[in-house]
Amino acid sequence: MDPQLLSPVALALLAGLAAAAATALGTLPVLFVSRLAQRLQDTLLGFGAGIMLAASAFSLVLPGIAEARRLGAGAFAAALLVGASLLAGGALIRLLDRVVPHEHFVKGPEGGSPLRLKRAWLFVFAICLHNLPEGLAIGVGYATDITHGNALATGIALQDIPEGLVVALALLAVGYGRGWSLLVGMLSGLVEPLGAVAGASVVLALPALLPCGLGFAAGAMLYVVSHEIIPESHRQGHEHFATAGLLLGFVLMMVLDTAFS
Repeated sequence: MDPQLLSPVALALLAGLAAAAATALGTLPVLFVSRLAQRLQDTLLGFGAGIMLAASAFSLVLPGIAEARRLGAGAFAAALLVGASLLAGGALIRLLDRVVPHEHFVKGPEGGSPLRLKRAWLFVFAICLHNLPEGLAIGVGYATDITHGNALATGIALQDIPEGLVVALALLAVGYGRGWSLLVGMLSGLVEPLGAVAGASVVLALPALLPCGLGFAAGAMLYVVSHEIIPESHRQGHEHFATAGLLLGFVLMMVLDTAFS
């Protein structure tokens, strides 16, 4: 079917499902390997961080400011609106990070009281908090335009492949079986189509919110990158490799969003 005939919400759903499938694809090597070299794992985390950073800038913030200008805002007002929305997006993820019990793979338990929850579900909550901003970004991207949404969804799906592997291997490393690690890793991506549909639906219902939605999604992604991915990728002393991965991911996403749009 011609993608032009599908609504932005339907396209966002399909793209979110594709991102979830990329996460699932990334988990498959856990059937054959038990661990990655820590240096490679940190490089992959940096790669994902680079994609998310470039997506925040080129796919969300700049289009958000342009859309605000198109709606009649001046240059300063447009930047201020998107900037305030960005802060709101980061604040929401911070709030969820504080109130939802979850466990980071290295830093341990955070948020609320985890005493009554099995440790496996703490990992699941952490993964969902990580993936939610990506789904929102996909949805808001398709609410902007199809080409823009395609570039953003492609970049996120690419970084979801190594992310799925890292998640599955992390679960395996703390004592879960291969089957459970594979299943949880695959299911962790399902929050992305949900977030994509929610993001596209809200923005399409209230078109004036598009600049805010773009900024909000950028803020949520930036919070995850700064709070979660970069610290994890630097924690084992492989900063140079993680930074090289970040730069490669940033350039790849920049090319996807500028050269093919």
